[in-house]
Amino acid sequence: MAAALAATLLVLSGSLAGCGTRLPESDFAAPGPTAAGGNPASDTGVTSGQIKIGIVTSLTSPLGTEVLSGPRYGALAFFQALNAAGGLHGRTVQVVTCDDSGSGFGNQECVHKLIDQDQVFAFAAGSVLDYAGAPYVNGKAVPDVGSQPLGTAYDRYPHLYGIYGSNAPRDGRSVGWDGTLFLSTEVYRYFQQRLGVRRAAVVAYNQAESLSYAHQIEQGLTAEGYHVLMKTVDLALPAFPAVATAMASDGTQIVFDAMDTRGNTGLCQALDAAGVKLVAKVTNVQNWAQTVGRDYAAAPGCRGVLWATSSSRNYADTRYPAVQQFRSAVSRYYPDREPLLSAWELEGWAGAQWLTDAMDSCGAALTRACVERFLNRAQPYDAHGLLIPADFVRLPRPSGLTRACLDVARWQDNTPAGGPGWVTQVPDMDTNCFDVPQLPYQP
Repeated sequence: MAAALAATLLVLSGSLAGCGTRLPESDFAAPGPTAAGGNPASDTGVTSGQIKIGIVTSLTSPLGTEVLSGPRYGALAFFQALNAAGGLHGRTVQVVTCDDSGSGFGNQECVHKLIDQDQVFAFAAGSVLDYAGAPYVNGKAVPDVGSQPLGTAYDRYPHLYGIYGSNAPRDGRSVGWDGTLFLSTEVYRYFQQRLGVRRAAVVAYNQAESLSYAHQIEQGLTAEGYHVLMKTVDLALPAFPAVATAMASDGTQIVFDAMDTRGNTGLCQALDAAGVKLVAKVTNVQNWAQTVGRDYAAAPGCRGVLWATSSSRNYADTRYPAVQQFRSAVSRYYPDREPLLSAWELEGWAGAQWLTDAMDSCGAALTRACVERFLNRAQPYDAHGLLIPADFVRLPRPSGLTRACLDVARWQDNTPAGGPGWVTQVPDMDTNCFDVPQLPYQP
């Protein structure tokens, strides 16, 4: 599923394993009896009473301040809650943030500032459009943990650990397995079995990254036996009415896309205007956000069949204690974020949790090498139930079938809990699994 989250400027678009040493799950009870005075200044960015962590975000990118900001706020809420509970082994976390403005040059500036000037111990929960600074981060052996893999860096460099894990060699030389990555087809299998759909459409911009991602979707759909209609629209002046007409003629039942929110809402308005009745309009994890009601206000029909998939829990599913902790902390520290909540915001929290559990495993003698031993262990990690278990164990080039799981939610204007929101559609993401093929592609 990580392959479905491939790098793009416009496509922002087995059983639970135990997780070893971790922070207690009850209200962030302060771990360990170690006093700050007994802690050594054990590594860069670590003193007896403090750990310095960096977060890089494309906050003021051309796509707008909300598109990539979710992971940043989720991680900030986590670290504030952690500090309020007494920190980690007598140390508090100081977070240093940097906005790279969505450019490669800006990213390099942020990376150099945080490493060379601020001397951060590690990075967490990054979300950047162009990770141009990745070679420098890796070269300095600074762990980057729980970030969004919007590019290929997290399948290339050994000191970079994306939020969904990676089983590629990550030798620093080539992406994936000698330049090849693999996608699995569980998303398409799920909708085929759950909704009985067979006729799909994929819509993309006439832009390289968007088209690349769209062809990955088409490849996956075709492998699962769908009839696929591919449609491309102009980035500047997308002709969505013509796309809607083509879908109506082709008998499209389900739509996938390689577009941003602007494109999705424009497409949905055209589908509603043309009277196209879909079984499902499927978006990706980046668009799994509370702003759907506002964003799709002019397309109520399409909004009513909007689905999303991910490898993480539904941020609205507070029956899970870890989700409730996330919601409580966001409500306390960022109350204005409530109408802007997103799956990525929860994943930012999970990324901060992953780094913190790795640091906690080191006790008082906190070092980067110790953190990476935790990250590279064979035991999968689930962020206290927030993530489908993932790891960074290097595996041979994929072949044959793989067991792949996913979470699924559907937007409802009136949820059982009251008000609009995303409603989980599977009993448990960790058992909603399929044996599916692994398809090669070149990013």
